[in-house]
Amino acid sequence: MPQDVSNPQLPPKPDESCGLEHLLRHGKIWRAGVNSSSKGIPTGFPALDSLLPKNGWQRNSLTEIFTQQEGVGALRLMLPTIAWFTQMQQVVWVCPPYVPYAPALQAAGVVLERMLIIEPHDDHRTDSEYILWAFEQALRLMDCGVAMAWIDTAQHVRLRRLQLACEQGQTLGVMFRPEVYAVQASPAALRLSLVNGVDATVEVRILKAQGGVNARSCQLQL
Repeated sequence: MPQDVSNPQLPPKPDESCGLEHLLRHGKIWRAGVNSSSKGIPTGFPALDSLLPKNGWQRNSLTEIFTQQEGVGALRLMLPTIAWFTQMQQVVWVCPPYVPYAPALQAAGVVLERMLIIEPHDDHRTDSEYILWAFEQALRLMDCGVAMAWIDTAQHVRLRRLQLACEQGQTLGVMFRPEVYAVQASPAALRLSLVNGVDATVEVRILKAQGGVNARSCQLQL
């Protein structure tokens, strides 16, 4: 199990002998004339990809995933993405409600050495301001591909700061939130709602997607 980290450090500066090609291969280097946001990051679920405007998660942006109850499958929805990112970059978990189960993650292809878990002291465990602050810092980390946080209430101005942090850090930010907060306006680029479907499926409903969608929901086996 990866060690809990409260203050992740940026990776060391590459040795000059690595050359330009080494730098250009880094996931967070942007090259003029290349539209890095032209295609989304595959979710691992083709049915969902086909609905989203960029055929996947929107890069450098904030995504909100709402659930009515625990255990619906929100984290399982992100598992292929977590595994994909850990092949190249760090994945940061900000104050998860439960300790991630390492054997299941490893079986799904997650590189555990590239997982960072920010776990607060007991007096900050339910402190939403602390969680929002830690999440924003994670989004700005140079080597963070995706950062995830479990957040209840958040003011619009704080959500806007998170969206800007995603853009500045070129990071995919994912917030898991209770369904009750879905009625509030949000600057997030993508907002999804997960509800129990039929025959042990989960219905993924698209509440908001910049660029429009082809349909509003799909059924997934999570």
